[in-house]
Amino acid sequence: MDQLDYKIEDAVQLNKPQIAALKKLEIFTARDLLLHFPFRYLDFSKTQKLKELKTGESVSVSVTIKTIASRFSFRGRMSLAEALVSDDTASVKVVWFNQSYLAKTLKKGEAIFLAGTPEVYKGTLQFVNPIYEKASDFPVHTSRLVPVYHLKSGVYPKTFRNLVKSCLPLVSGLSDDLPAKILNQHELPNLKDTVRFSHFPENLEQAGLANKRLAFEELFINQLAAQKTKLELRAKAAYPIGFDQALIKNLLARLPFELTPAQKKAAWEILQDLEKNLPMNRLLEGDVGSGKTLVALMALAQAAGAGFQTVFLAPTEILAKQHFETAKKYILSPQSLSTDTRCVLFTQNFSIVNSKETKKRNLLEEIREGMPGLYFGTHALLQKTVKFKNLALVAIDEQHRWGVEQRAELIGSQAKVPHLLSLSATPIPRTLKLARFGELDVSQIRTKPKNRKAILTRLVDSRDRQKAYAFIEKQARAGRQAFVITPLIEESDTLGVKAAKAELSVLQKAFPNLKIGLLHGRMKGADKDTAMADFLANKTQILVSTSVVEVGVDVPNASVILIEGAERFGLSQLHQFRGRVGRAEHQSHCFLFLSQETPEAKERLSAFCKTADGFELAELDLKSRGFGEIYGQAQSGWNFKYFNPDYLALIEPARQAARGLLTDDPGLKKYPGLWAKIKDKIIHFE
Repeated sequence: MDQLDYKIEDAVQLNKPQIAALKKLEIFTARDLLLHFPFRYLDFSKTQKLKELKTGESVSVSVTIKTIASRFSFRGRMSLAEALVSDDTASVKVVWFNQSYLAKTLKKGEAIFLAGTPEVYKGTLQFVNPIYEKASDFPVHTSRLVPVYHLKSGVYPKTFRNLVKSCLPLVSGLSDDLPAKILNQHELPNLKDTVRFSHFPENLEQAGLANKRLAFEELFINQLAAQKTKLELRAKAAYPIGFDQALIKNLLARLPFELTPAQKKAAWEILQDLEKNLPMNRLLEGDVGSGKTLVALMALAQAAGAGFQTVFLAPTEILAKQHFETAKKYILSPQSLSTDTRCVLFTQNFSIVNSKETKKRNLLEEIREGMPGLYFGTHALLQKTVKFKNLALVAIDEQHRWGVEQRAELIGSQAKVPHLLSLSATPIPRTLKLARFGELDVSQIRTKPKNRKAILTRLVDSRDRQKAYAFIEKQARAGRQAFVITPLIEESDTLGVKAAKAELSVLQKAFPNLKIGLLHGRMKGADKDTAMADFLANKTQILVSTSVVEVGVDVPNASVILIEGAERFGLSQLHQFRGRVGRAEHQSHCFLFLSQETPEAKERLSAFCKTADGFELAELDLKSRGFGEIYGQAQSGWNFKYFNPDYLALIEPARQAARGLLTDDPGLKKYPGLWAKIKDKIIHFE
């Protein structure tokens, strides 16, 4: 066995807590350890003589211990170690609080390196709690760019760096999966040098080269999987669904409004794709309230009208039910579809055909027999017991929360691959679409219906909170409703932000004459439905909610949304919240409150107040906070560890390199290491 693949405890000396901590980091072997890279560096590369020290500057010094002893501080009620160190220019005092054991670890006359920031105490310059290590030709914790890793409790940073150093000689056994031609073309280091440069760089240039290589490899693997999926799809057949002009005309005639030009263009692109016998793979991207759902329903209606089964997957039961009701309203009529077609809601809590509740076992049997229709549901439709017979089209709402893998789960043993339409209400910058969705064609809806009024957005000073409450009460008296969004469910003292349950109590006191509801992700499905149904029926005038209402929830009567702790959300996520109002003819308002009023937060949110274009906000998020913020904290769907907005320029080269490699070797027979990395990422449609 290669030494790199020895168990980590066999490669280096470890105790049980350290082994357990490393396993939590998925470090089981020496190879895993070397490929666990730092995420930043402490810059202790500047070395100085003691005489040159200045306060507030991070430095390293090479000194000799003159004296060292432990003592107890009665004022601070703690033990500490005190030392006097010197070089050939001066002497300086060093204090380590709560580390009295160092008086035994370090000896008088010993040469050591120290790294830290000098400070003045009672007129005397000193080091407080500096990093130390014994002098050597290869310092690990001082006198260099010191790597900082994501770690778990049980293993300390110094211990981890020492482990990496001890395993570093094994780097010579690492094999590189990226072809040398590609590395040379893009001036990237090989894997062996990348590991050395990343863990113990001699300078910032080496660290930058290592990070660039890791980001490129991540993008390249992603693009390789995307392009391979595209090749697989081209080899498969789908159901060709002819354009039914009469059906579409009848459907459009039932709408109380006219489609926008952008909706018409997107719909036509999709309907043209459906006519082909190759599986459609398209992303329908549109701003909040732009009418994506209706465009998707047109495609689903045409497929269902042709006698096929279609699926519309939504991330939440609330949203699935909303799409189901919209379909019944606009599509379910003898003029639009054949009398054999059904609108079906299938979730954990619902089993409804048209307007009639149906036993699930009966519905499952009808699905197996091929009952044509529009099936709306959540992950419940992905269960193994749900077996479609002639599934022709799958639409996935808010695709960044799902991923294209769901189509493969729905196929089962069907002879043909269903067309795929992914929807996203969160505009994605073009560069990121290439990085994350390289296998998808893209349609965009950038304009909103003509009757939509701009939502007046304001950053509210905490002193004006009562004025905001008075405005909400005035709106409620006029028959309108309001959302109140909080970042958390439970109160958090450490974060200092408002939570939904605590906010409910506050608002009940502030609005004694109004009914207030609560909605959050931990509630049972039935309770969520009740809360949403009461709000839709105006039985509650204010709905306190977490980000569970971020996407898709449509309450036309809501005219105010108040967002607590607004600085904790990305601009695109705030834009999603704002889109919960302004969905009817009423003038709507969005109020932003800060839990931490920093200048940076105020500047960022002031820009949000002035911008109504979700595409522009996504670009601002990308530049200021990184792509994870485009989707909020927990549900970004971006699985990149090393790629970040600093490396946007690498996307197209990685894309071209992946295409070139697959052109040369479609099956990756020459590159088994690359195949091993992507085989679980590509979507197989056998």
